Amino acid sequence: MGVDLGTQSVRALAVTDDGRVLARGSAPLTGHREGDRHEQLPADWWQGAGDAIRQTLSALSASARPSVSASGAPARGRARVRGVAVCGTSGTVLLTDARGVPLTPALMYDDGRAGAEARYAQETGAEVWDALGLRIQPSWALAKLLWLTGGGGGGGARGSVKISDGTGALRGARVCHQPDFITTRLVGRPVPTDSSHALKTGYDLHTRSWPTALHDRLGLSGLDFPAVVAPGTPLGTVCAEAAADTGLAEGTPVIAGMTDGCAAQLGSGAWEVGRWNTVLGTTLVLKGVTATPLRDPAGVLYNHRSPDGHWLPGGASSVGAGALSHAFPGADLARLDRLAADREPASVVAYPLVSRGERFPFLAADAEAFTLGRPADDADHYAALLQGVALAERLCLAYVRFLGAPIDGPVTFTGGATRSGYWNQLRADVLGRPAALPEQADSALGMAVLAAHAVTGDDAARRMVRIRTILEPRPEAGRRFDGPFVTLVDALERRGWLPSDTATYAREHG
Repeated sequence: MGVDLGTQSVRALAVTDDGRVLARGSAPLTGHREGDRHEQLPADWWQGAGDAIRQTLSALSASARPSVSASGAPARGRARVRGVAVCGTSGTVLLTDARGVPLTPALMYDDGRAGAEARYAQETGAEVWDALGLRIQPSWALAKLLWLTGGGGGGGARGSVKISDGTGALRGARVCHQPDFITTRLVGRPVPTDSSHALKTGYDLHTRSWPTALHDRLGLSGLDFPAVVAPGTPLGTVCAEAAADTGLAEGTPVIAGMTDGCAAQLGSGAWEVGRWNTVLGTTLVLKGVTATPLRDPAGVLYNHRSPDGHWLPGGASSVGAGALSHAFPGADLARLDRLAADREPASVVAYPLVSRGERFPFLAADAEAFTLGRPADDADHYAALLQGVALAERLCLAYVRFLGAPIDGPVTFTGGATRSGYWNQLRADVLGRPAALPEQADSALGMAVLAAHAVTGDDAARRMVRIRTILEPRPEAGRRFDGPFVTLVDALERRGWLPSDTATYAREHG
């Protein structure tokens, strides 16, 4: 079973070791957004995870149809969960007490309030981050920890949570990433985090250690940073209380997961060096496979470690399908898709940020969504948003090529937006590359793959991922978007957000 903690919902998937999805479940999540702030309550994650898992198990039980035994007597097949892994949004963090009880709300992956703290962390640990090829961003968990504890010169929450004695001396509050909260509840005690979620908290994937000397300089040494294990490591087993809450059998193995972007990579089938996957949900995540870490002087691309030893460079943009739900709440998107097909290209060019600030393929905390011109009507506006996401995705791929990354074979599309067949073809056309679509486009599948790998010890992914179709780009359609692409690049550069060398490369080679 794989469990995916998304922005708007928790999803669970029960999958056989040959890739058949037997059952699924989901539960909604809500949060609080205000300006740069985006928070959720960890208790809601646990409630949602329990609901989604129970739905999945109920459907799994219902799918076990009666059969006839060799003796002629009725028999019922019985499915059991052999392992469960959990993924979450990258950079989402909170503080708990030693037992795992929340002391703070969760600051979500795109919460941007810790700008001053990010600058302080970057300047204080410049030699560490330069060696790792990282640049601390306001959305990263490390900056948010400084905000939560009132450190880093930004004011933050000093005194608003009961972890400080007023002098900055911390009282053992535990750093907790989004999936850690769920795995802690499943096992019944605090468990190690995985190296994938720990990356944006400053964990060194090369030495496999926390930078404790830097923690001292940042004033974070009093925090309890969890032990870190590789994705796919057994964390423990489901305890009695969690079994009662979720319906999972007591004793079910709980496996260390990865971030949702890495989970989607595992579930996409794009495992070989040179292969890339884009996850399009509320926002856009691009991740590929390289033999060595991909060096990015700007620090907007970061390298996760794959369970097989390869590297997974990538980044998370703040553009995405969330712009559609914001602009057209409750609309019939299938009808709008049909209308958008006649608006290629739209009369305007849009940059559809979901929230303020951009993280990839450039860093601009003050970036805001914009539309160049006035749409003729709703269909024109909707088409511009679809096309704007595709143009941003094209810019992301141009950036990784600019850094020297190989891009071989089809780009794999995963994420909730792949439900739109029109948008899939549009994106392939705009990218000018074939697009592979797996049968299941859910990060929860990647976690099921990782759980299977952990409990069987073999190369489960090769059997579990099924490619549904490969979309070929239509050259004549793609050429229609060359002009809008350059227009968008020019606008981003003119606003001072996109560096000139990146803009020049994108115009010439993107």
